[in-house]
Amino acid sequence: MATKQTVLTKEGLKNLENELEHLKSVTRKEIAEKIKTARGFGDLSENSEYDEAKNEQGIVEARIAEIEATLMNVRVLDEDELTTEHVSVGNKVILESLDDGKVLKISLVGSKEVDVKEMKLSDESPIGKACIGKKLGEEITVEAPMGIKKYIIKEIDK
Repeated sequence: MATKQTVLTKEGLKNLENELEHLKSVTRKEIAEKIKTARGFGDLSENSEYDEAKNEQGIVEARIAEIEATLMNVRVLDEDELTTEHVSVGNKVILESLDDGKVLKISLVGSKEVDVKEMKLSDESPIGKACIGKKLGEEITVEAPMGIKKYIIKEIDK
């Protein structure tokens, strides 16, 4: 099965690499210490501290494996190739709602960089899908769980 290529910005790549380094160098050691301490409490069959530490270890190891798999098949956006002629991953986009005139400022990122609080939305999200490939002034229709919304693209920036 072919793995899907992950698109990241330079910032997103750096963040993933930093997270991986932290998980390997700090978090693993902290969990190993928790396991060692919990073993000292005696009988492992009824030791909730040990079970909790082992579960945490499994979660961390899964995250490490996920990041490593992502990094093996990543494409970093070249910001020099980024254009403002049409919307693509890496662009900042200003949308105006045709329903109520509200302005929405988003950054389109790859799926591994999503941060809704920062309005970094995936190209796979309903808004992202609707924006990709569109030009300044074009109308987009977003089919989202909240219903169908229409926007006009007011600005495309790098």
